[in-house]
This record gives sequence, C-alpha cells and structure tokens, in this order.
Amino acid sequence: MPSTLVECVPNFSEGRDAAKVDAIIEAMKIPGVYLLDREMDSDHNRCVITLVGERDAIQEAAIRGVGKAAELIDLTKHKGAHPRMGAADVIPFIPIDGVTIEDCVAMARHVGAEIAKRFQIPVYLYEAAAATPERQNLENIRRGQFEGIRADIATNPARKPDFGEPRVHPTAGATVVGARKALVAYNVFLNTPDVDIAKKIAKAVRFSSGGLRFVKGAGFLVRGLAQVSMNLTDFEQTPVHRVFEYVKREAARYGVIPVSSEIVGLIPKKALEQAAEWFLQVENFDSSLILENRLTAVMGGKMAVGGLRAGVEPFIEQLAAPTATPGGGSAAAASGAMAAGLAGMVASMSRGKKAYVQYESQLSEAITRLSQLREELKAAIDADAESYNLVMKAYKAAKESSGGDTAINAALKQATSVPLGVAEKVVEVAKIATKLAPITNPNMKSDLTTAIALAKAALEGALANVEVNLDSMKDEAFVNETRKRAAALKG
Repeated sequence: MPSTLVECVPNFSEGRDAAKVDAIIEAMKIPGVYLLDREMDSDHNRCVITLVGERDAIQEAAIRGVGKAAELIDLTKHKGAHPRMGAADVIPFIPIDGVTIEDCVAMARHVGAEIAKRFQIPVYLYEAAAATPERQNLENIRRGQFEGIRADIATNPARKPDFGEPRVHPTAGATVVGARKALVAYNVFLNTPDVDIAKKIAKAVRFSSGGLRFVKGAGFLVRGLAQVSMNLTDFEQTPVHRVFEYVKREAARYGVIPVSSEIVGLIPKKALEQAAEWFLQVENFDSSLILENRLTAVMGGKMAVGGLRAGVEPFIEQLAAPTATPGGGSAAAASGAMAAGLAGMVASMSRGKKAYVQYESQLSEAITRLSQLREELKAAIDADAESYNLVMKAYKAAKESSGGDTAINAALKQATSVPLGVAEKVVEVAKIATKLAPITNPNMKSDLTTAIALAKAALEGALANVEVNLDSMKDEAFVNETRKRAAALKG
C-alpha cells in the first residue's frame, strides 16, 4: 500500500455521453492512481468518478480531469436535474491512509490554484478547505448554478472566487474544490412520479431546513419516479438506516412508500455494518464480530490472538508522540468508550442467565444503549483531533488575512462541542453502569467499578477540554450557556 492514500471523487456535468466520460477517465489515468468506480445518470446528466491514489499523483489526475472536461462539456448547452456550476463541478479530496484532513486541505488549495492557472476556470474552496464559514456548504457556493454565477461573478463580492479571475469560463463555468470526510451519496425512489412530494420530503430530511444533522437533500424526477436525493456528510453521526426510516415515515404522510434506494459511488463498509446491526436488531453488535473484519485485523497484526497489547499499543504510542493530536480530548473519549464496553460486557454476561431472568428487559435495554454510546465515543476520538486541527487552521488563516475572528469562533465552537458531547455521554455511561450493579453477577463488581472510574476520568478530562476552549472565545452567550451545561454534568 502506498505511504499516502487519498480518495478523490470528482463530479462532472456529463451523464449521457459515455464516450466523453471515457475520455475524462482516460485523462486521469496516470501511475499511482486507480479507478474504483464510475456512475452515470442521464436524468441528472452527471457522472461521479471515484479514484484513489498517492498524494502527488491524484492531485495531477484531478487537474487533468478538469482540463479534459473543459474541452468536452459545454454548460451553455447542458440540461439536467442536478444543480451544476461547472463542467468539472465538484472535486473533493478525502483522507484514507497516511494523510490528514489538513493534508487534503493543502491538496485542494494546490489543485484549485493549478486549475485556475492552466485552464482559466475560477475555483471556489469548500468544506474543510473553505476560507470562510459561508463557503463550507456547497449549496451556498452553487446557488444560482452556472447561469446565476455567470451573471454576477464580476460585480458581487460574495461571488469572488478563491482562485482565478472573477469571470466564469465561457463553456466550463467554475469549479469547486475541497477536502472532506467520506460522504455517502444516497437516493431513495418513491412509488410516485410526483416530484413535489420528493421535494417536500427532502426539505423535511435535510439539516438546513430543520431535518437530520449531516444530511443534504433535494427532490428530482429520475427514471419516471420521484427521487429524494441526499448526501450524508457524516454517516457515523447520522447513519444511512436512520435516514431511510425518516424518509419512509415522511413519505407515509403523503400516501407513498419507498420502492428502492441507491448508492452513488462507493460506501464505507462501516455504514453497511451500522445498517445491518440496526435492521437485524443484533444485540451487543461490534464490527469485530464480522468474520472478515476479525481475519483482517488478526492477519494485519492489529489484533494479536492471545495478546491484546497489539490492539491498543498504536493509540498509546500516538498519545505519547510529541504532537498536539491525539491529546487529552481523544484520550477522554477513549476512556469513555472503554467504560461503555466494560459495562456492556457485564450486562451481556448476566443476561440470559437463570439468576437474572427477571432483569432481562433492563439488561437488554442497557446493552443496546451502551453499544450506541460506545460507537459514538469511539467516533469522538478522531473527531476531537480533527476539531483541534480546524482551530489551528483558523488561527493560521487569520494571520494571513483580515476578518478571521468569525472562522476562529466557529472552529472553537466545534472544538468545544466534541468534548461536551463526550462529557454528556460518559455521564450516561456511569449512570447505566451504576444501575447494573444490583442486577448483574456480583463477581463482576470490579469490572463495573473500573467502568465507572473510567467514565469519571473521561468526564473530568472532557470538561477540562471544554473549559480551555471557552477561555479563548468571545461569544459570551455561547460561553455562558456551555458553562451552564458543563456545571450540570458535574453535579
């Protein structure tokens, strides 16, 4: 495996002419880059290409793909259901192995600058690479599509590109480049051609209009059926199965039902594991129960049979390394996850035993909730490190340009919300573990004692991280409200 592995998922405004798509893919075929998937949709008139490769090679591949798309695609003649502003519409970079989100931000900026320089196509940066909070969301940048941007890019300061001149390419428009976590493009088809219903459901499900966090959505008519088209920007916090059930429930309000769903591009294995666990109602589920996962872990040396040290040692060594991340916030989240794991183990080993049959429902409820908390706390280990990196990025950007206070404040709020969430979760873990003591095997009392101690340590560490971020913030209302929530947890 290469020392650095990055995924790139360019979206091009062509979904009907296979020859053009083939030519774009051919332009991106360079040593060190591998094609994983291609998706074409004639209704959307859009294709999604999934590439993976080494850091330097995949940057050049993306640049060449944009150049070829500019040669072949004329947006003045382009029609399709999906919003678009460029022949090469969106170019995101996603860290896979040996790179961080910050590395991908640097890649996005390099690629953006090269696209503007080589092809005279203006470039906007989005998601983690965005220079301002307003441009983190793609829909804000793409509002009005190619025609709207073409009309006011030269006169509206909000439309000024991050790279290139304030004028769109005559036929290739403008391109958005960024860095983000793995995204799941997920569409649900309804048993009706009434696209207004799909639009109403999309409005209900997307976060921007009050729906689920980390979900973007729109309604289209695709292949004769109404489609709720969605992007899940953080499937770990808002999983696919929850989105499907939400859409299904909203559809029932209009007397329709989902008839099928589709994945555009690729989906992380963990997302399907989450869906399997939820729909099958598998109790005390963990991804290590999957045979192939266990085999990969053992063969790869991540889990030594008869030797648990191999599994935990890499994280401990990362904590000991002279780098800012992972730090205390990640360690607190890990402690909380271990606490939830221990308490879940105690409950699982008592449930089903004759001596505890009268507590069956309480034990099952505890196991289910502890499993959810464990997964959420595991996710917070990386989330805490990522939030710190965003704060550092915001401070660095502020030194290089004026008006950085807004970005710094937004980053600090994110860096505060992660440990605050950890604190809230570990309080719940400790409460569940305490309630388990009288209804589980007394021989496992020491395990529950350890779980509660770990949860308390996690709480103290998480709240310390909350406080250190609050000390740097200027938003008094946010600071006061957060301190109030933190104080309630201490009690």
